[in-house]
Amino acid sequence: MTQSSSVGIVTPQRARFDAPLKLRSGGVLPGFELVYETYGTLNAARSNAVLVCHALSGSHHVAGVYADQPGNVGWWDNLIGPGRPLDTDKFFVIGVNNLGGCYGSTGPASINPATGKPWGADFPFVTVEDWVDTQALLADMLGIERFAAVVGGSLGGMQALSWALQYPGRIGHALVIAAAPKLTAQNIAFNEVARQAILKDPQFHGGNYYEHGVVPTRGLALARMVGHITYLSDDAMAEKFGRQLRHGKPVYSYDVEFEIESYLRYQGDKFAGFFDANTYLLTTKTLDYFDPAFAHGGDLTRTLSSASAEFLVVSFTTDWRFTPQRSKEIVNALLHSDKRVSYAEIDSVAGHDAFLLDEPLYHGVLSAYLANVQV
Repeated sequence: MTQSSSVGIVTPQRARFDAPLKLRSGGVLPGFELVYETYGTLNAARSNAVLVCHALSGSHHVAGVYADQPGNVGWWDNLIGPGRPLDTDKFFVIGVNNLGGCYGSTGPASINPATGKPWGADFPFVTVEDWVDTQALLADMLGIERFAAVVGGSLGGMQALSWALQYPGRIGHALVIAAAPKLTAQNIAFNEVARQAILKDPQFHGGNYYEHGVVPTRGLALARMVGHITYLSDDAMAEKFGRQLRHGKPVYSYDVEFEIESYLRYQGDKFAGFFDANTYLLTTKTLDYFDPAFAHGGDLTRTLSSASAEFLVVSFTTDWRFTPQRSKEIVNALLHSDKRVSYAEIDSVAGHDAFLLDEPLYHGVLSAYLANVQV
């Protein structure tokens, strides 16, 4: 067996598309760019490509490190490389920063050619389906007619599901991890609270804060704090922080006293230092809008009947943002539409974030499934 190792030093690439792109929202982009990275080697038959789709705050930097930033490790590095579940001795893996992102792909901070200023609030709404369309255009550019697999966790899993519906002939396997067929009202509510934190920040300036030379860091940090709470389980919080007091006893103030408060503020402030607020707004609305069964009166079985890919669906026991029951909705719909599907519910205390972790049972399931994917 190949010894597990990192893909090492990687370099981002950029793809330019000059044809106008009409979006599901009715908006039109005159052209756009996507930043992406690749790991492994595309075989002669161009049949071993695997697309990795990122979640809300993810990016194209899925694995490896940059030569000038050795500490900047890809967000799913533990999954990708020689001997790892997504084995780069077998697969050619692609990571893409989605349209509307803030890591180099065209987004709200990009220049609107019609005005010469950043798009800001004028950047059109995008959907998961739009993302999949642009990923397909990138595949065309790379000469890839069909993906051996499309893989994603959380919002990335929704993209993998959408790939199987939008381009059934171009995907062999869909790995849908810690995802759902649509958001619950509770999930939409959490997203709305996070958005309101940004929208009501005095530095937001209607989304055009770039022109004012400021960033709505307070609102963005608060949005991240709200989101981060939903990514962790109660067990994980109890294990990491419990009710630990920084000073050993209450000091009766609104400053940081409990360790969990310190953690959330740190995570929020760090996130606000690099992520774009408009991208956060845009992406949470993309999450809210995702509902492929809507066009079929909510009938998910009927919706999935058009898929031809084989599926692996994975959930985690303590994930209360996208509970195992939500994954089972997908599994049951696939079974009722006579599709090939494997399902694993992983026992983990980590909550929704478990899909990012190097948990032996989880990675074992992925390795076993991907070993049987033909290229």
